[in-house]
Amino acid sequence: MFNLKRKAFSMLSAVAVVAGATAVSVAVAQQYGQQQSQGVSVGDKAPSFTLKDTSGKEHSLEKVLASNNTKAVVLEWFNPDCPFVKKHHANATTMKETAAKFADKGVVWIAINSGAEGLQGAGLERNKKAVSEYKMDYPVLMDMSGKVGKAYGAKRTPEMFVIAKDGTIVYHGAIDNDRSVRKLGDVNYVKAALEAHMAGETIETARTQAYGCSVKYGG
Repeated sequence: MFNLKRKAFSMLSAVAVVAGATAVSVAVAQQYGQQQSQGVSVGDKAPSFTLKDTSGKEHSLEKVLASNNTKAVVLEWFNPDCPFVKKHHANATTMKETAAKFADKGVVWIAINSGAEGLQGAGLERNKKAVSEYKMDYPVLMDMSGKVGKAYGAKRTPEMFVIAKDGTIVYHGAIDNDRSVRKLGDVNYVKAALEAHMAGETIETARTQAYGCSVKYGG
């Protein structure tokens, strides 16, 4: 009888542990789901926007995608004074080289700064200077209200989105696989994603965790 009671107690304990673990899993999943709901994910339609670059020229994502020459669009969240951005623009030329590699293949590369005026790396004059300082061949769009950055859920600089011709996001995350402030990774995720996408193949790594500085939203 004692053994039966002990066995029953053990079974009830196991059920309780499983139930507890399930509750934790559900809580984590709910939390993860909440995080994912902020902004967009791979497979979502890219939010449309119209913003001006540092020269005052207007850029509309909708119009860029509608161009016959456009095969894909890369968005790069940007802050010229973020050490992780400097890693790829000053210490190395990751962004410039990757953009150049696909420029004649119909890939339009656009940087966006969602920093609020007065915060690190924000402001028109600072970004005008950065375009020259980093010898950028593509525009930096000014999103000082943060509206576009928040629509995408951009949290880091740099943070990368690759958008297909039909407006679907096909890659979101880091530029490479080394999260340090100086060392470059040996995998350029955006380059790999573009190569696969342009070849009509499945993108092997379509989602990674972006690393870098926080986007300097106002308010």
